[in-house]
Order: sequence, then C-alpha cells, then structure tokens
Amino acid sequence: MFKSVCLTAAMVLCPLAANATESLLMQESTHSVQATADKFVSIAEGKGLNVFARIDHQKNAQGVDLALRPTQVIIFGNPVVGTKLMQCSQSMGIDLPLKVLVSEDENQKVWLTYQNPHYLKTLHNVKGCDAVIEKVSGVMGALTSAAAK
Repeated sequence: MFKSVCLTAAMVLCPLAANATESLLMQESTHSVQATADKFVSIAEGKGLNVFARIDHQKNAQGVDLALRPTQVIIFGNPVVGTKLMQCSQSMGIDLPLKVLVSEDENQKVWLTYQNPHYLKTLHNVKGCDAVIEKVSGVMGALTSAAAK
C-alpha cells in the first residue's frame, strides 16, 4: 500500500493544497520495523549507496526511561547525485543526505516514510535538475517498495 501525506505547519491548509506536491510519501511494509530497516539498508548498500547513519529512536527513548513505538531513521545517499542537486540549489544541502523513517503506528502497521523529491524541488526552487530529481524519485520509490515486500 502506498499513500502520500500532506504535512504542513498549518494542517488546516492541506485541503486547499490538494493539487500541490505532497511533502511526504509512505509505503506500508509487511515486516517489522527492524526487519524493514535491515532490508532497506541491505538493498541500498547493494545498489552502491552509502549508509551514513542509522538512528534507533526507540532505543534512545528507552535510554532516558521513555516509551516509543519502534522507530528508526536511515540516513543514506550518493555524493555524486547529492552534489548535482546542491549545484542546482545549494539549500538542498539541508535535506541531504536523504532519509527514510521506518516506524510502527498505533495500529502496529509498519511504514517507510520519506520526503518526496518533487516536493524538495519546489521547496528549494531547484532549476535545471529535472532528470536528477526524477532519478532520485524513482530510486526512493524502488527502495521503499523493495524493502516493504
């Protein structure tokens, strides 16, 4: 199952922005958070992407005696692609490397969530990088779909 989510500072504006590019994209996984994150990392590394960090928010919460459903963030990317995006709009650097959130919701469903590259293009006023944005969009969709199955 694949769905998009509209998240803005003023959630009330979402219905007004129905035609706008969705900021976050989500893919439901058939696996646990741990298994989904492990699979995502394995697939990403197998495609030659660098995995820079993996943050286990649940473990960090437990370390300060707080409860949190399983939640991990994987930070990954390709310096060649990232550099090309920053050459088109240097402010893209705030959203690079790319990230995917793997989390369990209140209904025990597991989701992979990531920023829509087309949204980032608009957010950062990226010009002249349409092919790179399309490539990143395709890779993100393929990675999350493969990790979810």
